[in-house]
Amino acid sequence: MDSAYKQILSDQNSEEIRKTAQRMRRMRKGKLDQLIHKLHDEAFEQIDCLLCANCCTTTGPFLTQIDIERIAKHLRIKPGAFIEKYLHLDEDNDFVFKSMPCPFLGDDKYCNIYDVKPKACRDSPHTDRKNQQGILKLTQKNAAICPAVAKIFEGLIEVDNR
Repeated sequence: MDSAYKQILSDQNSEEIRKTAQRMRRMRKGKLDQLIHKLHDEAFEQIDCLLCANCCTTTGPFLTQIDIERIAKHLRIKPGAFIEKYLHLDEDNDFVFKSMPCPFLGDDKYCNIYDVKPKACRDSPHTDRKNQQGILKLTQKNAAICPAVAKIFEGLIEVDNR
C-alpha cells in the first residue's frame, strides 16, 4: 500500500473519525445519505482498490448459502466440498474463510472469482447504500481498513467542522 493511503489510515485520525460518526448519527437520514454518497463517488475517483486490497487481506466476508452455491458451481465442485476446503463457522455461526488473505485473491490483487464473489464483497465498503445512519458503526470500522472510507470520513470531518 502506498504511503498516501497509510497517512489516510493513521491512528491519529481514528478518534476524530469516532467523534464525527457520533455527530453524523444526529444528522437527518436523507441528508447523511446524500453527503456520504457524494463523498463515496469522489473517493473512488481518486482511490484504486487494486493498489490496496486491504479488505481482501484483512477482513473476511461472511458467505450466504447463495454465495456458497454460486462460487462452488463456478469452481465446479459441490457446495459441501467448497465449505470443507475454504470455510468455517465463526462465533456468530456465519460461514467465513478459514484464513486470510482471501484464498481467491491473486498476487496482482485481482479477485480470481470476481464475477461470482460473495455479496458482502460486492457491497463493500457499503458507503453507497441507503440508510447510512444504520451502518455508521460498520463504516467507522471500515475507515481503519479502507482508504476510500477514510477519505469519506475526511470529507465528513471537513463538513462537520464548518
